[in-house]
Amino acid sequence: MEVNIYEAKAKLSSLIERAMLGEDVVISKAGRPMVKLVRLDVPAKRQLGSARGLFRLPEGWEAPMTDEEYEAFLGSR
Repeated sequence: MEVNIYEAKAKLSSLIERAMLGEDVVISKAGRPMVKLVRLDVPAKRQLGSARGLFRLPEGWEAPMTDEEYEAFLGSR
């Protein structure tokens, strides 16, 4: 659907509803398409613990690094 800016101002709520239903709404100025209203797909809410069982940390992962490990981690700067 294509509408001009004046019509878009007057019918913004209904245009948003149409975009929410999946229709592309193009807003034109002087007959030239300028912008398009489209529905945004909102990502699902993240759930704590959803990665449980996907990976394992090695024994002692929480131990502090030695100076040598720290230098290797930083690499050459």
